[in-house]
Amino acid sequence: MTATLSPATRIAVLHGPDPFLREQHTNQLREALIEAHVAIDTLRFDGATATLAEVLDECRTFGLMSQHKLVIVDDADHFVNESTRPALTRYAQSPADNATLILRASKWNKGNLDKAIEKVGAIVKCDAPTRPQAVSWAINRCTRRHGATLARDAAARLVDRVGPDLARIDTEIAKLASRVGDGATIDVPLVDELVEATSQEEVVWPLQDTLLRPDPAAALRQLRDMLEARLAPTLITFACLDLARKLHAATEARAAGHSPQQTAGALKLWGPSKDAILSAAGRLDRARAAQLLSEAVQADAAQKSGLGDPIRSIERLVLRFPSLLHPTPDRHDRSSPNRI
Repeated sequence: MTATLSPATRIAVLHGPDPFLREQHTNQLREALIEAHVAIDTLRFDGATATLAEVLDECRTFGLMSQHKLVIVDDADHFVNESTRPALTRYAQSPADNATLILRASKWNKGNLDKAIEKVGAIVKCDAPTRPQAVSWAINRCTRRHGATLARDAAARLVDRVGPDLARIDTEIAKLASRVGDGATIDVPLVDELVEATSQEEVVWPLQDTLLRPDPAAALRQLRDMLEARLAPTLITFACLDLARKLHAATEARAAGHSPQQTAGALKLWGPSKDAILSAAGRLDRARAAQLLSEAVQADAAQKSGLGDPIRSIERLVLRFPSLLHPTPDRHDRSSPNRI
């Protein structure tokens, strides 16, 4: 997520679907110019209406009050086309020393222009980050920009709640940091208190905690509440499958002699869910863990194929967790899915 941008950059292309990243890289380049003791003047153009002559003339003329110009063209996917590419390529072969041109676009079509730009600048892809990237970014952002420490498990919870939307993550970090104050640590309970879940993914994960308890009625109630809230059955099934995979992997790790700490690290388990999952796995033998995973895989496949009754399929799967994790003497021999 770090771009190679420096005061020597004369042309930068920032392209991709994440506008926050495009703005962040723009600020990075502006700060690099300022740190190089360059007085800069920032000019912005709308790529949908600006002409090539207007933009290049601005790049080539000297500023009256500044040593360097930062010329930004937004919606550059409209600005850069078949008619403007040849002239932009010629400019890139000999760009003005006193200007940096930034082309910001949601999409970018590769061509000979890229080769010319890469010799004098950079082409930076601004894709939405993956979950691990968003977690790492949130931790670093909190320290560098907001003066607080974001614990890794709290960062993971934050990303789960709002998704890998860096702009939203940054806004929530600012709110959390203002609550704890400079130098303090933001933990999971504070994230739970102040950050509202905005994605179905976050809403569905609490079901895993319920599935680990010896209360099948509570699991069914929570499932029906989720269905009434119109959560996607495939997403609910995936949450069950994810838990079954973790339980199976933890059981296999225990059989291989791995410590709980090693297992938690390998499975990326944090916070209260770590102890709950490891404890539940300790009650499973390898055969039952494999059976639970197999049934979850079958339920997931049935959901995606559209075969059978999807609601009944989820209900059966939800009931399997307390049945296998907390067997009672009178139902210990009823673990076959046909009995449910």
